[in-house]
Parts: sequence; structure tokens; C-alpha cells
Amino acid sequence: MTTGARNFLKGIAFVSPWLIGFGLFVLLPIVLSAYYSFHDYALIQSGPPQPVGLANYRELAGDPLFRRALKITFLFAAMAIPASLLVSLTLAILLNTVRLGKTAFRVIIFMPSLIPAAAAAVLWAWIFNSRSGPLALASRAINSALSIVHLHIPSPNWLADHALPALAVMSLWSVGYTVVILLAGLQGVPRELYEAAEIDGATPLRRLWHVTLPALSPVIFFNLIMALIASLQVFTVPTLMIKAGLRSDTQFYSMYVFDQAFTYNHMGYASALAWVQLLIILALTGVAFWSSKRWVHYR
Repeated sequence: MTTGARNFLKGIAFVSPWLIGFGLFVLLPIVLSAYYSFHDYALIQSGPPQPVGLANYRELAGDPLFRRALKITFLFAAMAIPASLLVSLTLAILLNTVRLGKTAFRVIIFMPSLIPAAAAAVLWAWIFNSRSGPLALASRAINSALSIVHLHIPSPNWLADHALPALAVMSLWSVGYTVVILLAGLQGVPRELYEAAEIDGATPLRRLWHVTLPALSPVIFFNLIMALIASLQVFTVPTLMIKAGLRSDTQFYSMYVFDQAFTYNHMGYASALAWVQLLIILALTGVAFWSSKRWVHYR
């Protein structure tokens, strides 16, 4: 055996734990889901999967729950993605200009991202609690003060009446990762561009619009793609918060896939739903890449 062959086998041996894990827990489920999407298959059954061709995909066209879950997911993404990008960009710009306590502010902004989603869901369920949460207590205190002038501000039940806006606000809890990436991009903007803009008499707002944002556009585009994928796959937080008062009919797409697979035991139909979700994400990502030619500027 040659030295090159021995080195190759040693390399395979070193990466074999990752290869085995990837094959068993990523590649195999992908292949099986594609196979089951063309079959009538219950996860717990005695017989083998029954081929049904494209029946599972054709069933999607007449499924109102599929359309509702897709609509809810798109509405959430339309609220959460712009809000998270705007807030994270604002925080990154502020952190980039702060001189005193910059490290402390970075830690404070990034720390919520380290909290597990389950713990964050419990925390925000308490915040949005219409009886004993901080928002409810603050609303009562304000109404108590306004009662002097006979005014009253209604206190909404956020998780029951305004579930999607509440979840969109909660998504801002974990913008720390995005802020760190944007801050790294800001620190890579050449100082010469700002100096040239100052010489031309550009105001701070014009420097932001004509220098900072174009130079930062590749980083913004990356965060947009990541936020798009995450928003269309949201699952953990709404699933946990349903038990805390979130309306049960606020069912996101991933929640509907889970219910079909493990609640109703329709694994074949759930696999078709999962592949449609993948195709939707790929299509929207392709549209984003197509539009990036007009507003993303690479050096």
C-alpha cells in the first residue's frame, strides 16, 4: 500500500465519526422522507409502505389546513424578518460608535442568544401573561393613573388576540448572532470611504446610506437568507407557548408537518409536506439571490 493510500485511509478513519453521524441522522432521513412522500405510510404499522405515486402531493391542493399553516408562516416571516434586520443593524451601528463599555454592551446583547429556545419560550410566556405578566401589570398601573382623567387603555391578551405580532417581537430576543456578524462587517468597511464622503460634505445620514449600507450589503444579504430559512422553519417556541395560552389555531408550517407525522400518523403525507417546505425555501432563496444583483455590492 502506498503512502498516499495509507494517508487517505487515516483521514477517513479520523472523519468516520462525523461521516457515520451524517449518514445516519441527516442523509438517511432525507432519502427516507423522499421515499415515503410517494407512499401511504404510517409510522406505527405492521405492513410495508404502500405506493401512491403523487397522491400525497395532489392532496395538498385541497387541504385547507396546509394553506392556513403556510399563510400563518408567511405572515410571521413578513413581520419577523424586517424587524430583526432593522433592530440588529441599528444595534450594530450603535455598538460600532460606542467607545466606553463596548465589550460590556456586546456581551449584554449577545447573551440572550445563548438561552435555549425552551427557556426563552417560558420566559416570554410569563411576560405576555394577561393576568400576572409584566405587560399586564404595567397596563394596570397606567390605567390606574389614567383613571383620574377618566381614560382607559385596553390591555390585550397578546398570546390569544395578537399571537403573530407577539411572536415576532419575541424573535428579536435572539438577534445577538446577527448583531455580531453585522458588527464584524462594519469594522471591515474601509475608513477611506468615510473620509472621502466627509470631504464631499456628506451628512451622517448620507454616509450611512451611500457608504455604510452598500459596503455592508453582502453581510445584510447573508443575514437575510439565514433569517428567511429560520422563519419558515419556526417550530419550538410556538409549540411550547401554545400550552402557555397561545391560540391553538396559530399553527405554523413545521408544526403542521409534525402533527401529520406523529399525531395523526400520516408519515407519507408529512414527508410530502416537508419536501414542499424545502422547495418553497429554495424558491424564495433563489428569488433573493436574483434580487441581490441590484442591491448587493461586492468589492
